[in-house]
Amino acid sequence: MVKERARILVVGGGYVGMYTALRLQRKLRAELRRGGVEITVVTPDPYMTYQPFLPEAAAGSISPRHVVVPLRRVLPHCRIVVGEVTAVDHERRTATLTTLASEEESAGPQRLAYDEIVLAPGSVSRTLPVPGLAEHGIGFRTVEEAIGLRNHVIEQMDIASSTRDPAIRDAALTFVFVGGGYAGVEALGELEDMARHTARYYHNVRPEDMKWILVEASDRVLPEVGADLGRYTVTELRRRNIDVRLDTRLESCAGRVAVLSDGARFPTRTVVWTAGVKPHPVLAATGLPRTDRGRLSCTAELTVEGTGHAWAAGDAAAVPDTTADEPGATTAPNAQHALRQSRVLGDNIVRSLHGEPLRAYAHRYAGSVASLGFHKGVAHVYGRRLKGYPAWFMHRAYHLSRVPTFNRKARVLAEWILSGLFKREIVSLGSLEHPRAEFELAAGGKPPEGSGGDPKGSS
Repeated sequence: MVKERARILVVGGGYVGMYTALRLQRKLRAELRRGGVEITVVTPDPYMTYQPFLPEAAAGSISPRHVVVPLRRVLPHCRIVVGEVTAVDHERRTATLTTLASEEESAGPQRLAYDEIVLAPGSVSRTLPVPGLAEHGIGFRTVEEAIGLRNHVIEQMDIASSTRDPAIRDAALTFVFVGGGYAGVEALGELEDMARHTARYYHNVRPEDMKWILVEASDRVLPEVGADLGRYTVTELRRRNIDVRLDTRLESCAGRVAVLSDGARFPTRTVVWTAGVKPHPVLAATGLPRTDRGRLSCTAELTVEGTGHAWAAGDAAAVPDTTADEPGATTAPNAQHALRQSRVLGDNIVRSLHGEPLRAYAHRYAGSVASLGFHKGVAHVYGRRLKGYPAWFMHRAYHLSRVPTFNRKARVLAEWILSGLFKREIVSLGSLEHPRAEFELAAGGKPPEGSGGDPKGSS
């Protein structure tokens, strides 16, 4: 039994944040009921995004609202604060945070006291100082970016269909993806599949008119699935007329021209950046020990090394891999480890509050699955390699089993069944990005920057 009232602060509402809070909510039900424990989750968004489904959401196979899990529904006994932690003073056990109301309040940032802190802010896109990237690049880490990219691709097809200028048409139908990991390969595969299907509804746009280019700085793609399946993936993509360029970097995309390190130049209106992630910047404002790569130094019990009452897991944490043969190895920052670490983390916090010994995290990597488009995929699971339809089916089955809540599982499965019975949706709702543009224009104002003067928000 918890002897004193414990205030637990969870920083981040992603995989680790949500599942840790969910575990604590279940294990400390009695303490929560009588007020002996308080769990606060501070998160920039009031939902958790199941990122493996972003490519299918972008391709229209899954509705965007089914890719996210509302935190207030799954964590009814936790206090959800929509905001961001900007600094942590662990000596005083206080966190500084900004909320949606901070700009309206004269008091400025809030300070939140805690007894135990779970640092799970996740990661952010790792960008490089590439000229033009900030102005023209498109990320692919959030559901908003995924749907924005879908709208953008269809709008480029609209532009190509309506213009008589061959240069504008060529740039509109050229799509450059930078990064050959999961996000880049799956997003490219799904969107190329969608665009090829969509082209049948345009009288003057054919699939062979489009250029799809994958740029990868290393000599392989999808390193998680192994060298053989990585080579198979390259062969499969090239069979679909996708230009895969290995050992190549994006050097510039200024002026809407993608310049590659091999000398190639592609006029394009679409540069999708999926070239890796880095730890969240808030970790630098905690004063807690970090590795050379910026992740928190952790023990196998998921405590921050040399620090009491501080815990971490997932992308933010360098957790020792107790199952690896090489000394000093840490677990990979992926969803598989994050999900399992959150369970051990929640249990260890409960053990700590009850004065019980902690348990070390140990999990051997089970394998990887990746989708390359409808009915196409690769998988390396428990030493077995699968290609094509069996791998695609395993990809869907695995992620359906992992998406949180029965509600989401049922809705995603229903959408998959319907997408198999009916044709894809090919509607672009670009106006969602600037919903007030048309009214502002009608009221005598001017449309917001980025809408190009078009009240519908087409780019």
